[in-house]
Amino acid sequence: MLNHFRNAIAETLPWLSSFGADPTGGMTRLLYSREWLEAQQQFKKRMAESGFDTRFDEVGNLYGRLTGTQFPDEVILSGSHIDTVVNGGNLDGQFGALAAWLALRWLKETYGAPLRTVEAVAMAEEEGSRFPYVFWGSKNIFGLANPAEVKNISDAHGINFVTAMNECGFALPAAPLTPRQDIKAFVELHIEQGCVLETNGQSVGVVNAIVGQRRYTITLDGESNHAGTTPMRYRRDTVHAFSRICCEAIAKAKAHGDPLVLTFGKVEPQPNTVNVVPGKTVFTIDCRHTDAQALRAFTEVLEGDMRAICAEMNIAIDIDLWMDEAPVPMDAGLVQQLTALCEKERLNYRVMHSGAGHDAQIFAPRVPTCMIFMPSIKGISHNPAERTHIDDLAEGVKTLALMLYQLAWKN
Repeated sequence: MLNHFRNAIAETLPWLSSFGADPTGGMTRLLYSREWLEAQQQFKKRMAESGFDTRFDEVGNLYGRLTGTQFPDEVILSGSHIDTVVNGGNLDGQFGALAAWLALRWLKETYGAPLRTVEAVAMAEEEGSRFPYVFWGSKNIFGLANPAEVKNISDAHGINFVTAMNECGFALPAAPLTPRQDIKAFVELHIEQGCVLETNGQSVGVVNAIVGQRRYTITLDGESNHAGTTPMRYRRDTVHAFSRICCEAIAKAKAHGDPLVLTFGKVEPQPNTVNVVPGKTVFTIDCRHTDAQALRAFTEVLEGDMRAICAEMNIAIDIDLWMDEAPVPMDAGLVQQLTALCEKERLNYRVMHSGAGHDAQIFAPRVPTCMIFMPSIKGISHNPAERTHIDDLAEGVKTLALMLYQLAWKN
């Protein structure tokens, strides 16, 4: 079984990765681009040639379907997104779609038609790399995407969303799509995009939750002044205030421990010149945790600390909390079923959370959902150097196939 999937991956992954291959390495396949359309069309052709009924929905999500013999109206769905970031790797997203097809193709050839209908899906978009909108594919499956939100948006080259969509043969719906009611379970296979599995020498991750995120933009206003003539005790230096905030917050995050993570990702001091005390600094904070209460409690302490530091230093502070996404747990029953499968197969696995967002977080509040992770070499992702050993890829597809067999081929 593993040899079969190794050979299948070795043949199909380079083929699918050729659509949008970047001359400098990696892949660029943005929503409604020529490369995106070619990948979807060629993937559709391959699935059809292997005996799947294929179709696009209104926005370009691609489905390959095997109809169930006993429960045709109950759909077990697996897949991921087909788009990439600019100059990204060839595993993030697309391997989950490819793996769903490979797993279902093997199950069909081995066991015949399923009892429940199964579908492999290559979702149109998740990354938000071309247009300022994310999860366009999965949101449309559940009628969550409002066409009015994308009607007037454009990419970095000024190309309108609707224009790009029309050029690929799709038309913007007049209203949100009717939510699908037939999906009974969703399983997403994905690379970890982190280093936990590789560091621990494990080949499979059973994801029990996707972290919640709170993101801030913080503006500190002090006073710009001459670097040579302003004594230290008279300064209202916003970089000094930022440095205190950053150091104290990270120390508290380390003391708090896993799974909380805290990142100060962007810092812009002004006027940002060598001989002026910086009178204004704008910076961002990204804080994540699998527990909503713990995430809120930690960030509320952080907000209080920042205000106290700024009050002490006579600096004004504006705190803009612009993202407040709750954690998304996976379905407990599916997690338990997947864990039992890993035990039975004696897989080297761990139960873990996802620190990144995935299409599964759109599915999970609406249908029973689980995720399977595979290791990422050095934890690298969104990068041409993104890699996973083929043995680990094959182990992931095998695990997915066994899970889909339990869900769709067994009573």
